[in-house]
Amino acid sequence: MPAAQDKRIRIGVDLGGTKIEFVALERDGRELHRHRIATPRFDYEGTVRAVAESAERIEKELGRPATVGVGIPGTVSTKTRLVKNANSTWLNGKPFDKDLGRALRREVRCANDANCLAVSEATDGAGAGKHVVFAVILGTGCGGGIALDGRVDDGRNGVAGEWGHNTLPWMRPEEFPGPACYCGRNGCIETWISGTGLEADYERATKITLKGPEIIARSAAGEPAALASLDRFENRLTRGLAQVINLLDPDVIVLGGGASRIPRLYQNVPSRLSEYVFGKEADTPVVPAKHGDASGVRGAAWLWPL
Repeated sequence: MPAAQDKRIRIGVDLGGTKIEFVALERDGRELHRHRIATPRFDYEGTVRAVAESAERIEKELGRPATVGVGIPGTVSTKTRLVKNANSTWLNGKPFDKDLGRALRREVRCANDANCLAVSEATDGAGAGKHVVFAVILGTGCGGGIALDGRVDDGRNGVAGEWGHNTLPWMRPEEFPGPACYCGRNGCIETWISGTGLEADYERATKITLKGPEIIARSAAGEPAALASLDRFENRLTRGLAQVINLLDPDVIVLGGGASRIPRLYQNVPSRLSEYVFGKEADTPVVPAKHGDASGVRGAAWLWPL
């Protein structure tokens, strides 16, 4: 193997709507560098430039050549090779991986941010050594990703794992038709099972607007309305994950994102899965991401084998 390849490290990029996070990993996964910058919102050229300049700066500081992998809040179309489905809308319709590759003068690999979470946790996280890992991001939205033997499974159309844009299963009369989703449909899982979904549910029940952490704090203090909102959240999460088990039956389900930090989820959701899974049997582990908020950016770095 050439000496230059022996020295290579991995740079991972998590391209979010408000911040861009960078990590550099040694060949064995040890972290060498991490930093964040503000995302140039609604500025496509500025976003490409910001990612390229930071990646080059990391290489210069560490004195090592690097591969670059990027997690994006969307996916690259298998038909057009342009970004689609990104809630960072200025990326949509753009050849982001090609433009960034030109700026960095090398091939760049991009994947959906939830797929990056799945790869990270399947490589050296909570799903290490598992054949099928389903990863969920419970954040502003509700993303999902699949890793098979540690590699991204995008699917034929590049949307494998996008469970957040299926309708909430076994919808109850009071839930129908469900809140409007930005995708143009009603009742998507994302409108129920996300940080914003929890906030909207609490507001519908109480007419009070609170952020997710405040609702969680109120539930911990025993407030009945907050406890009821969390119970509905858990039930909807259980129904959504039961549908995933019926379709994919993964070896483990890993949760990431802000709403994944609710401890009671890991006590209550696994025990309720059998209520909804076909055959009434389900022992699928539901666990928090081992690498926490750092998992997505690590997964982006792991898009490249060395």
